[in-house]
Amino acid sequence: MADVVRFASMGTRVELHRFGAGEDDALTAAQRAIEAVDNALTIHRPSATTALNERLMAGQGAGIDDPLLFDALVAIEELQAATLGLFDPAADRRFASAGWSAIAFDRNSARIEASMPVALDFGGFGKGFALDRACAVLRAKGVVSACLSAGESSIAVVGEHPLGGGWPFSIPHPLRPDEILVELELIDESVSISSTVGAGTAAPERAAMIRPIDATIVSAPRCSVAVDRLGAHAEAMSTALLVADEAQAECLLHGDRTRRFLFDFPRGAAIPINQPG
Repeated sequence: MADVVRFASMGTRVELHRFGAGEDDALTAAQRAIEAVDNALTIHRPSATTALNERLMAGQGAGIDDPLLFDALVAIEELQAATLGLFDPAADRRFASAGWSAIAFDRNSARIEASMPVALDFGGFGKGFALDRACAVLRAKGVVSACLSAGESSIAVVGEHPLGGGWPFSIPHPLRPDEILVELELIDESVSISSTVGAGTAAPERAAMIRPIDATIVSAPRCSVAVDRLGAHAEAMSTALLVADEAQAECLLHGDRTRRFLFDFPRGAAIPINQPG
């Protein structure tokens, strides 16, 4: 049995494909999980996040009573260390290098304070976080094989491919789509792709990639790919790799060179800096 649901959420096209076993309403429940995350984390219409941003921008603290926003903040706090502070949803050129370093989040009291005006923008992390929630729902409803995508840059799979083994994916060169950067196989994993070049990078609603340390815009032609058990973690890592300097990138790539990739395109050709040559 195969089933599919397509809808718009988080500013992109979302597709959920289920194969084989699972409850009849599994995909509908997964869609609702994604839409719930979008409703909580969006900054493009009134949400728990926009209400929090209003207080943080005014120099006021706030209690976090939305469970999805709270869980997202917990995950971000943990990912700060894993990404050397390079994944920063509060990085903003308006506030120089403030970012997450200006935020004090107390998970025990579910309260957040900021030492100077800041605002949160969950960006790609929100897509990965939403796909994680959807995958959890699918597993709880007995689904053993599924493929979920939020745009072409955020993908998650449940279990093995319906024909067995890993789900095969080819990541195209962002400047030359007829060429392949890397080929992957996923089983119960997620992949995130971040890039400063290629289709979609000039979209009006797309935020610039900012290096949190000095709030400079990263404009060098680059592409990063990260695979992780959790989509939120993959999104944070691909973002961190994209804005990392040479030493930081080496440190991040050292964790797993078979699941993390960074490509520089200084001469219009793919040069993977995490591989020889």
